[in-house]
Amino acid sequence: MHLLLRLFLNAFAILAIAYYYPGVTVDTFYNALIVAVVLGILNLLFKPILIVLTLPINLLTLGLFTFVINAFLFWLVGTIVKGFEVHGYAGAFFGALLFSVVSWLGHKLIADPISGHDH
Repeated sequence: MHLLLRLFLNAFAILAIAYYYPGVTVDTFYNALIVAVVLGILNLLFKPILIVLTLPINLLTLGLFTFVINAFLFWLVGTIVKGFEVHGYAGAFFGALLFSVVSWLGHKLIADPISGHDH
């Protein structure tokens, strides 16, 4: 149940970003759900590999290169999912950054307020 709540929260985050930020567009809520699923899968499967492969540059930039990895994965989802577009590198960078912040805030809101842990 908690996983579905997170999925819907991420889909709403995608919709909000597309509404307020012109560098990202999404056609429907259904497309936003697909984006949330695909982005979650890519982050689960490929992000750890990319972080290990770029470890030297990530260390040199004190972890800031992770933003580039997030932007790449966000852009990649835009090329995979029909009805979701990321316009240019700035769209990918700021879209990924906004998505991270909005989804983090949303997940904090659904965390257990007493213990601070997710259900």
